[in-house]
Amino acid sequence: MRAYERLLNYVKVYTTSDEESTTVPSTARQFDLAKILVEELKGLGIEDAKVDDKCYVYASIPATKGYEDKKSIGFIAHMDTAPDFCGENVNPIIEENYNGEDIVLGTSGRTIKVSDFPHLKELKGRTLIHTDGTTLLGADDKSGIAEIMTFAEELLASDEPHGKICIAFTPDEEIGAGADHFDVEYFGADFAYTVDGGEENAVEYENFNAAEAKIKFNGVNIHPGDAKDIMVNAALVAMEFNSMLPPTQTPSQTEGYEGFFHLLDMSGDVAEAKLWYIIRDHDADKFEEKKKVMEHAANIINQKYGEGTCELNIRDQYQNMLEMIKPHMFLIDYAFEALKDAGENPKAVAIRGGTDGARLSFMGLPCPNLGTGGYNFHGPMEHITAEGMDTVVKVLHGITSKFATE
Repeated sequence: MRAYERLLNYVKVYTTSDEESTTVPSTARQFDLAKILVEELKGLGIEDAKVDDKCYVYASIPATKGYEDKKSIGFIAHMDTAPDFCGENVNPIIEENYNGEDIVLGTSGRTIKVSDFPHLKELKGRTLIHTDGTTLLGADDKSGIAEIMTFAEELLASDEPHGKICIAFTPDEEIGAGADHFDVEYFGADFAYTVDGGEENAVEYENFNAAEAKIKFNGVNIHPGDAKDIMVNAALVAMEFNSMLPPTQTPSQTEGYEGFFHLLDMSGDVAEAKLWYIIRDHDADKFEEKKKVMEHAANIINQKYGEGTCELNIRDQYQNMLEMIKPHMFLIDYAFEALKDAGENPKAVAIRGGTDGARLSFMGLPCPNLGTGGYNFHGPMEHITAEGMDTVVKVLHGITSKFATE
């Protein structure tokens, strides 16, 4: 079975995670896919496949006889889809021999335009998979699951020599919790790759340092007719706080290695207001500077309106994996060589976000990220090609071969 055929089955399983939930996993529906995957793995002959009580799927393929001393390699993907857009009742549409032109998404009124996404021209002639415009596709990261599963099926059916292969599918990656309960020791890999990126020729081993900032503003509410020198309008103070942040350091104004402050949510009235930001930067020093900018703004507010007016809470979320990958750059070399062997021109891409691999790298499992062949994740414009997925499967074989011959 080709990887894209598996993807078509997986995307129909509703697995969106929930950032407001306090349970593990954040949504019980993720178990629906986990159980399907365990049965499929067992059907391939992987006897130790299991899902634990926190919805982590683990499985392993023993080393070929004579290759037991080789380093074990892991491949990881996540089962949940992003809560940014509807992930239920996904209706994937397949266009064989795609014409390279604008894509009308069913009757939704949405169109993926070549003028907005020039890479579409390069996909001409491929088998393109997209949505009907009412949901996301879920290729992030069910394509990664499909590619790993197809690789496992092909490996088990071949005489290709290899060391131990470890497989894991995780919940809740999209809400930043995918590595929270990952059992690195049980997983058993010396090194691993997440298969959770975009273009099939991309290799990612740098990501943002990340934090979230939640700010509460306490106002003084009084009848506006008697407000002179007494009222402190919390909503206006919140706007004042935001005006102290660099206006050019927002997602819409930055790219590449440039970091940002991103206002996710705002609410409030005269008495109380709240702002919720994420802070991102690849450079650790610049990341710390951004947090200090927020602290300075909070201090100014409190000096102006009184101590306690602004309550700032900054929480670090994850770090740039680069420092943990640097001692093991052969992981990147292997990925680049495997891509070249698959006929691709590999490129290193700095992630403007994070992956399970970033946190796992700091948990003792060096784990760069591979592309899946997908584009425009987290929304109705999401799409992927069958050929791109085939390439990723070849890359997994290539990396496995590199480890077996080291």
